[in-house]
Amino acid sequence: MSDEIIIQKLKQQHSTASTTASPTSYPAETIELPSKGYFYDESSPLSKGSVELKMMTAREEDILTNENFIKNGTVLDKLLESLIVTPGVRTQDLLMVDKNALFVAARRLAYGDKYGPVKIECKKCNTENKTYIDLSTLNEKEVDFNKFQKGSNEFEFEFPYCKRRITFKLVTSGDQESIDRDIKAMTKIKKQASTEVTTRLKKLIVSIDGKPDIAAINKFVDNELLSKDSMALRAYIKTIAPELDMGFDFVCEHCGEVERMDVPMTVQFFWPES
Repeated sequence: MSDEIIIQKLKQQHSTASTTASPTSYPAETIELPSKGYFYDESSPLSKGSVELKMMTAREEDILTNENFIKNGTVLDKLLESLIVTPGVRTQDLLMVDKNALFVAARRLAYGDKYGPVKIECKKCNTENKTYIDLSTLNEKEVDFNKFQKGSNEFEFEFPYCKRRITFKLVTSGDQESIDRDIKAMTKIKKQASTEVTTRLKKLIVSIDGKPDIAAINKFVDNELLSKDSMALRAYIKTIAPELDMGFDFVCEHCGEVERMDVPMTVQFFWPES
């Protein structure tokens, strides 16, 4: 959707809101979720496949500058909670693939498609570049939803080498928060060790060989899971996960090197060029 179309829609909504809504109402946009609501329980408002986002206001800018939120890493979650106006939606329940798409939609509604300047250091010549990213070029990955059971966030997979069968799920925002806490806790215990891969696997695997035994899952991930099986699972998840492709082609203005990278998602993502 171009900036012009967004602006036109917002003007139309504002015109309607000025005569029918209260003074505290703001224009809102219906945002289609990459998951189409397919993997949420039917009792969830997210199963409808869309979420209403209101335009950012000075109140949301206060959230973005809240030092406590920034320090504890909750600033973007607080922002999204403030912007979602669909009744009953909790950010913790959002699949991460949907949550990331909502962040992009919120940024586009607030400031348009042009994002930058973003500072990127070229890996080849080590020179810093200032580049702009067109957010309207980010597209959703095509997924055949007919392969899956509607209303269920569970998927079957057989490891190609060990032949063990598992059931896994797509990670939600709540799961991601739990993963981050566990990784942080383990870092305090083992300062030189990284547990990101194993911690994530333990959270997304819900059963092994038909048994939802957390102790057995943890033991399998820690002691039995081959790296080539782990890689095969991660590759399979990428093929089925509906998501917004956050990749863009960075071209170094100094040496011409081309690199595919993801749009950086930080607090600065929501601040336009001043």
